[in-house]
Amino acid sequence: MKLNGKSVVVTGASSGMGKAIVELFAKNGANIIAVARRKDRLEELALSLKDAPGKVIPYAGDIALEETSLGAIDLAVEKFGRLDILVNNAGVMDDMSPIGDATNEKIEKVFAVNVFALMYSMRKAVQVFKAQGGGGNIINLASLGAMRSCAGAVYCASKAAVVSLTKNTAYMYMPEGIRCNAIAPGGIATEISASMGVPNMAGYGRVKNVLGTAPAPGSAEQIATAALFLASDDSSYVNGDVLLVDGGWAAG
Repeated sequence: MKLNGKSVVVTGASSGMGKAIVELFAKNGANIIAVARRKDRLEELALSLKDAPGKVIPYAGDIALEETSLGAIDLAVEKFGRLDILVNNAGVMDDMSPIGDATNEKIEKVFAVNVFALMYSMRKAVQVFKAQGGGGNIINLASLGAMRSCAGAVYCASKAAVVSLTKNTAYMYMPEGIRCNAIAPGGIATEISASMGVPNMAGYGRVKNVLGTAPAPGSAEQIATAALFLASDDSSYVNGDVLLVDGGWAAG
């Protein structure tokens, strides 16, 4: 078991990549605070893993609110005695709009979840890691959209911010033994498209040219495997990296 006894917080844990990460981490011995808005799904997930080596505790809340990020980390320390790993997985899409059509509502919603929530949780996690001593590990979910125009301006900009934040954090806290890496998925079969709403047709008309070069969608389990690598000692010398898991989409 690669994460035996590790204390972990995973956001966006009720479905898709977050759910797959919780499942794989618990089977590898991690004790997890699973964070999402849908309490019923979190409880179902915890129940399905009741016989796993690691323990899963649901924590329901809106990750866009600072209090949710802080509360989840506080709960990990309370229940498990410390925090070892933070996985910032929660994310939402935009509606494919180019910047000229982006609404204030969409900008604020996407950045609240995709960027500000990470900043709140990472700030708290770093403070906890430093107080504990012995380092720590942060894994952020970025996107191929940080590098290619496969979504709208707001989503792509938010994920580019995740990449920059990841690299800056890795460099700043390298002396304290705190690692920070990101995973940049390509097209993965999850529920995130439900957060898109009605697509902006002008933006989609441009983006579809890039989408047309994508391979078949990957699975949430493939992202979870990448996250396990970054969370474990297998990646002990990997820091500030952005791991593409895209089936070769970016290579074209």
